[in-house]
Amino acid sequence: MTSDERPRALPGGAFGALLWLLGGLLLAFIIVPVARLASAVPPETVARAAAAAQVRDATLLSLQDAAITAVIATVLGVPLGYLLARGGFRGRGVVAAVVDLPLAVPHTVAGIALLFTFGRTGWIGAPAARLGVSFYGSQWGIVTAMLFVSAPFAVNSARIAFEGIDPLLGGAARTLGATPWHAFRRVTLPLAARGVLTGAVLAYARSISEFGAVVILAYYPVTAPVEIYNLFLSANLTQSAAAAVVLLLVAMATFLVLRTLASGRLLARAGDGAG
Repeated sequence: MTSDERPRALPGGAFGALLWLLGGLLLAFIIVPVARLASAVPPETVARAAAAAQVRDATLLSLQDAAITAVIATVLGVPLGYLLARGGFRGRGVVAAVVDLPLAVPHTVAGIALLFTFGRTGWIGAPAARLGVSFYGSQWGIVTAMLFVSAPFAVNSARIAFEGIDPLLGGAARTLGATPWHAFRRVTLPLAARGVLTGAVLAYARSISEFGAVVILAYYPVTAPVEIYNLFLSANLTQSAAAAVVLLLVAMATFLVLRTLASGRLLARAGDGAG
């Protein structure tokens, strides 16, 4: 058992009770609406929604594009996270603020900004269209919208992981003849792997739930959040709630599996069993 896995003593007395009370209120605020949604729809209605082609296809599309987005966010986010963690360069605060900008911008605003950039007449969309690449009504647009809102999670998780690593470790590898790339790949990156994977999982989870930017930039093909919204407008609350439960169950299952893998617990248990 590593030092960060050892149980720690929790505060007792009135202060501990206050912590549990306030923390419990927040947990209840999260759990109660989710539980109410899950209990509001009969299981047979959820099963019918899961069997419906449009709900199934939309859910699979969300999972697929979220996975693609998480990979892109990680590949692009890890280098930037490393620079922010290690670099004392001028303008570092501005760069960090730009990374966090999607967290502060309403996602409908993000969608409109992306539309001006990647739409048919946008700075990138127009030349891309001449090459046969369209962001509106395509998976290109979905992944682009998802990437905009999820990238901060990949960058910040990587940055925090790199900040927790002693720079002298990489320096020691350099003194032994390793190039900067080899020192990063063989020493620094493996030590930061858990944080990097956590960022990828968070980016994946955030991408699945994205609606505002996706519906404005791409709309089609329909992702699960867009399909739920369409059902809410065109059908009734029960049908949209059933589709929402399907997405909730699938997203929670994949998220929990990925979080477990990212935490390294499965690998640690496998290693213990092999030993």
